[in-house]
Amino acid sequence: MRESAVQAEIMMSFLVSEELSFRIPVELRYETCDPYAVRLTFHLPGDAPVTWAFGRELLVDGVGRPCGDGDVHIAPVGSEGFSDVVIRLQVGVDHALFRCGAVPLVAFLDRTDKLVPLGQEHSLADFDTHLDEALHRILAEEQSAG
Repeated sequence: MRESAVQAEIMMSFLVSEELSFRIPVELRYETCDPYAVRLTFHLPGDAPVTWAFGRELLVDGVGRPCGDGDVHIAPVGSEGFSDVVIRLQVGVDHALFRCGAVPLVAFLDRTDKLVPLGQEHSLADFDTHLDEALHRILAEEQSAG
């Protein structure tokens, strides 16, 4: 049976301010039933896990160059190739900033590409069947968080 999901857990720094940051576990998840998206679940201490879903292509692009519009911005930092990546998530005026090594992100993205090559998401036979389900799930996640 063919694998239908890729999952990894990495450590990220939650940058509270220039002087304060702490490391948190973040679960990365990619599923063939929603082939255009990746999900990052942030496990903040003393708080319920928070999941963000955004385009897999945005994460791929953000490892190599600054990108993103709206609520999600991703950019490489450091001068030496695969150094670190900064992810900025924003809701209204509030935002959260996370920093992690590029290597674990690239390893995760490589595994997603082996499951569904980038640009071939549309070729999944059951994608249209699951699109409404995925959109419903995303809306439910947003409503429960809001």
